Parts: sequence; C-alpha cells; structure tokens
Amino acid sequence: MGASAGDKSGAAPPDGGWGWIVLLSCFMVVGFSYAFPKAVSVYFKELMRDFGVGYSDTAWISSIMLAMIYGSGPLSSIMVNKFGCRLVMLIGGLLASGGMIAASFATNIIQLYVTAGVLTGMGLALNFQPSLIMLGRYFDRRRPLANGLAAAGSPVFLSILSPLGQLLLDHYGWRGGFLITGGLLLNCCTCGAVMRPLGARPKGDQGAGGEPNTQGKSREMLPQEQPKKKLLDFSVLRSKGLVIYIIAKFVVVLGLFVPTILLVNYAKDQGVPDHEAAFLLSIIGFIDVFARPTCGLVAGLQWMRPKNAYFFSLALVFNGLTNLGAARCTDYTGLVIFCVFFGLSYGMVGSLQFEVLMCIVGSESFPSALGLVLLIEAVAVLIGPPSAGRIVDAYKDYELIFYMVSAELIAAGVFLSVASYCCLGRSKPENTATAKENDVEADPPLTSGNPQPLCPMEGGGNENEKDSVE
Repeated sequence: MGASAGDKSGAAPPDGGWGWIVLLSCFMVVGFSYAFPKAVSVYFKELMRDFGVGYSDTAWISSIMLAMIYGSGPLSSIMVNKFGCRLVMLIGGLLASGGMIAASFATNIIQLYVTAGVLTGMGLALNFQPSLIMLGRYFDRRRPLANGLAAAGSPVFLSILSPLGQLLLDHYGWRGGFLITGGLLLNCCTCGAVMRPLGARPKGDQGAGGEPNTQGKSREMLPQEQPKKKLLDFSVLRSKGLVIYIIAKFVVVLGLFVPTILLVNYAKDQGVPDHEAAFLLSIIGFIDVFARPTCGLVAGLQWMRPKNAYFFSLALVFNGLTNLGAARCTDYTGLVIFCVFFGLSYGMVGSLQFEVLMCIVGSESFPSALGLVLLIEAVAVLIGPPSAGRIVDAYKDYELIFYMVSAELIAAGVFLSVASYCCLGRSKPENTATAKENDVEADPPLTSGNPQPLCPMEGGGNENEKDSVE
C-alpha cells in the first residue's frame, strides 16, 4: 500500500532522488491546506454585505475548513492505510475543487459552510496528511530540512493567494473568485499522482537472458499487499511525549490562526485601503518563506535534533510575544512591523511542529499519531477563530483578542518545555537500559544512522513501536 510501502518493503528512505518530486508535491499541498483558509478571508467583507451576516458568521467558513483539515485526520489515516496515499490524494483533490466550484453558486451562508467549509476542507485534509506521510517515507537524515522546505509552501501560497483573491474579487466578484480558485485546487490531483510508493520502484526487472523477471516482481510486491495492519492504532497514545505534545498543540491551535484570519479586516477597520490590507498577508508569507527552510536547517543539525522539542517551545513563546505588539498597532507602518516579526515566528512554528511529532512516534506510527493529533486540534480550531469573531462583533475590540492569543501561545510553549524536561528526566535512565537490551536482542531500527534520540520526548515511543509491529 502507498502509505507503508517504504517500511514494509524494507527500502531505506533515499533522502533524495524521487523524494525531491514528493517534496515539491508536499510543498504545494501544504501551501493550499494552510494558506487557503486564511486567504479566503479577503472575501469576507463582500460576503457580509451580500448575505447580511456578521464577521463571526463569515469566520466560520475558515474555521470549518480548518476543522475539516484537522478533524478528518483519523478518517484520512484509515483511508491511507486501506487504499494508499496516491488514491486518497486524487479523491481529495476532486473534493477540494468541487467544493469551491459549488460554493460559487451558494445563495446563503449555510451553503457556504457546506461547500467551501466541509467539502473543500475534507478535500484538503485528504491531501494534507498523506503528503506528510510520504515525505516521512522518503526522507530520514534530511527530514528536518525536508519538513522545513515543505512547510514553506504555506507562506509562499499565502503571499500569492491573498493578493490574487483581492484581484479576482475586484474583477469577477466573490463568485468568480471562488470558481477560479476551485480550478486551481485541481492541482492537488497532480500532486497526488506523483506520490509513488517507495517499495514500488522496479528492481531487477530483467531475468536471465533479458526476459522480464515477473516472478521477482511478484515476490517484491507481495509484502506490500499481504500484511495486516491496524487502520488506526490507538496504542500510540501510550507515549507520554505524544500526550504532552497533544495538550500543548490544542492550546496552540486555539490562537495560532486567529491573527492571520483577522488581520485583513483589522487593517481595513483601521482605514487601510483594501489592496494594502491584503498585502499584509503577503508580507507575512514573504518572511515566512525564508524562516521555515532556515529553521529546518538549524533543526537538522546534529547537536540540535535532540533539542528540537525545546526549540519548538521557544518558537511558540516568540510567536506569542509578537502578538502583544499587534495589540498596540494602529497604523499601517506598525502593522507591517508586526507582520515581519509574526512571519518569522510563525515560520518557526510551522517548520518544527511535524518534525517534533515525527521524532516522538517514528515513521511507523506517524500516520495514526498524526490522525489523532489533528482530530483533537479540530476542536480547538472550531473554538478559536469564531470566538474571536464574536468578540469583535460584540465589543469592536481587536486588542483583547491579541492579548488572549498571546497568552495561549506563551502558556503552551512554557508547558511543552517544562513537561518535556520532566518527562525526559524520569524516563532517560530506563530508556538507556532498554536501548542496550534492544541492541543485543532486536534488529536495528528503520531510522538507522542516527544513534541518539531525535528529541527528548521520544522515550515513550519504544513500547508503542513494538506493539505496532506485533
């Protein structure tokens, strides 16, 4: 199957080759998944006017879209384990495109919730998770850099989709803009088509005398079709590191997306012209696109990889502090300065979040762990942006929102670092003894070439991997 070919076939991650094409596809998918729900906010003023609704009502469009991306995690995990990454991504691309095309014919806000929110969000979810899984199959030693480069898709697409959306709105209205972006989302199908299973590469095609070695091919493909695998492995929740990560990410997601979703309307309410307000998201994207690969390079350094959980905590605190500055911005210059620092800190968070998760659970358990993490985060996504929109409608006060977001991110960063340190202190001696026994009794791990733990929270994953293999 596509999701597990690399592991089940015994093929080592190539850290290159076709992996660069997989990385490019993941770059595009991450770009659409993260940037599109934020960039659609440029249409909110027009939707409010056409449907006679408030800001909190229109904010539900982005929230439902993000909630579907997160909340469909377990379903995506099950489909990937059952059908493979390629087919799931092709279906997702069609759903994402069809949702936006159908949204262009909506006559009320509820229809937008169903089409742009549910259908498009589900389609993006079926692309987002499989692309990350395939990236983990193709990269090991260069995985932090690969994650950083893939995560750069979010700022690149945000810097493009936001001004593009304003341009489409000016020339074709929101209906024409939705129709055209629906066509753009068909590119997700192309991204899915290139997700070649790692174990499906032909080896030894020619037998004696130059005849095709079909018997050898059958034996090579057999391990990918026969093993029984859990569609969703809940045993990953036994990992203390994963539980800590889930709690921290829940608090993070409550406020992480709120500033970018509110920013355009915040600027417009401050008297900033529409095009300059939309350009603020492009500034965030421009800074972010350099921050993510750079952060990925730093996270991939040999001395840094065991400390990536603390590096992630630092990024969360930094992002929280930048939101404190936004609360006092009342002119365009101040908003531009905020966007520069926010783009830097936001890029650090985006580059590290899945790298830390991968190093906690390992590539074998990553599909199930990611699905469960995204499901729990979906609840936070449904709470955060709509609540912020309701506060804006009720009090016309953005300052309070930025203070709340800042407190959530700083608290999450402090909790993650303190809990990780305590977990590491309790489990390190036991894990060291276990590792010595495994060196004698067990086969070497799949992620060879890196004898030291990838992050301090990794200690709780050894038992889970054993259960998963059994």
